[in-house]
Parts: sequence; structure tokens; C-alpha cells
Amino acid sequence: MLLLLLRLMSHLPLAVLHGLGVVAGLVSYALQPGLRAKARGNLQAAGLYSRALAWRSAAEAGKGVLEMPYIWFRPDATLRKRTDSTALERAEREHRDAAGREIGSIYLTPHLGSFELSARTYAMLAPITVLYKPPRREDLHAVLRAARSRPQLKAVTTDAGGVRALLRALRQGQAIGVLPDQVPTAGEGTWAPFFGRLAFTMTLPARLVERTAARVFIVATRRRRLARGWTIEVRPVEGEPSPARINATVESMIRAAPDQYYWDYNRYKVPPGIERPDEVPAP
Repeated sequence: MLLLLLRLMSHLPLAVLHGLGVVAGLVSYALQPGLRAKARGNLQAAGLYSRALAWRSAAEAGKGVLEMPYIWFRPDATLRKRTDSTALERAEREHRDAAGREIGSIYLTPHLGSFELSARTYAMLAPITVLYKPPRREDLHAVLRAARSRPQLKAVTTDAGGVRALLRALRQGQAIGVLPDQVPTAGEGTWAPFFGRLAFTMTLPARLVERTAARVFIVATRRRRLARGWTIEVRPVEGEPSPARINATVESMIRAAPDQYYWDYNRYKVPPGIERPDEVPAP
């Protein structure tokens, strides 16, 4: 039933979905004190808080949720017309030309803008394997499986089998996609600065580079105003993709469009079995 509803919603114009998303985002922000407190606290810790920005980010978060059916189920041709993917095409082409497809690429897509669109767009160019954490609800998991089952797009879960699939793809010269600001489990991360606070950050990109010599890029898909579509930004990670370096790059991309980051996301969560160290300002 949920999958059918989302497929029906995908036929609505993007402007309508974004308009409904603005209303949903603002109402959710107004009626949920816990969400409001978390977003405000994260913005204040980042030195970016203002009432106007907090409400704008709530509206953009609503757009992000309501546009997902459009991104998931609209034809490739429709998304291609609305997406400026010049930077992503250049990164794929230059890497292909330089490496002859013998070295894979790791695309890190933080919770910024329309991150669901990045892998979908890349799959129009070349094969990509993406890692995701399955939701507890089976109906939501069924939706994700249907949404991410596309030609040249393979979705794998965050377990040992998923990591092996990522390694295979990289060794075949293909691309993989990972959410770098998703909080890992104990043993899969380390503490690194993020907006002046310590955040438990995955070490997976660095470990994959050690084993495959893959190149690492951070991708942000920004929502254009007035439902005009999206623009994809790509930044290479120079040097070792350490958690601190990745966080610093993500931070700079968020600062360029702070209203499109999901400030209510629990980025500073402490995984079970892990103790938070004393907070130390980043050097």
C-alpha cells in the first residue's frame, strides 16, 4: 500500500511536492519540541544559528522528504532534464580516462540536499553500488528495495556481505556510494571533529582506499529554488580520506548551503559500547 501511494505521488509536479513539503516541514518543526531542540542545538554548535535559518532548514527538509517519490520513480529522462550533472559527468569521465576503469571511485554523499538523486544520476552514466542501512519496518525496506533497484544501480546493506560487494565493485573499476555522516557501529569508526564537536565517524572509506587505491569524491546535490531541479557538486578528497579530512570537506560544503543540511539528524549519537571522549576543539 505504501509503495503504491509513493508511486502515485511521483506523478505530481515537483512544484506541488515541494509546496506540500514546505508545509509539512514547517508544521513538523513547530509541533515537535525534540526535533526543534536538536536542530537548534546543532546549528548553535556550528555557529550558524538564526531563527530564520532554522525555519528555512525545516522547510527544505520537508521538500527533501516529499520529493523522494519523484526522484525514486520518475523516468531517467525526466530527472536528466531537471539535473545539472556536469560536475558528476566530468568526474566520471576524467577518472575513466585517467585510470582506464581499473581503479574504482568512492562517492560520499552526506545528508545535504537531495542526496537520493546522486546515485540515481550516476547510474545513468555507469554502474554504481550503494551502501544503505535497512530500516526496521519491512514496508519501508520494501520501498527502498523497489526505489533503488535500477539498471546499473545496486543497493547493498551495511553488513559484511555489503562491504564485500563494495570491494568487488571497486576492484572491477566501478563506483560505490556511501553516506559519510551516517553514524557507524562500534569498531567501524573513530572520533573526529565536525563543526567543533567530536562525532563518531566511519573509517570505511579509508579502509577501502587502502585495499583498492580508489579515488574519493564528496557529492552534494543542491535543490534549486522554485522547483527548477537540482545541481550536483563534486569535490575530490585530496590525500588520505581520514575521518577528520572527510568531515572538514563535508563541513565546508554544508556552509555553502546550510539551509539544505538535515540539522535534526542525530550526527553526534554515541553508538552502544562506545564512550565519548572529552570534547577537544579541532586544531
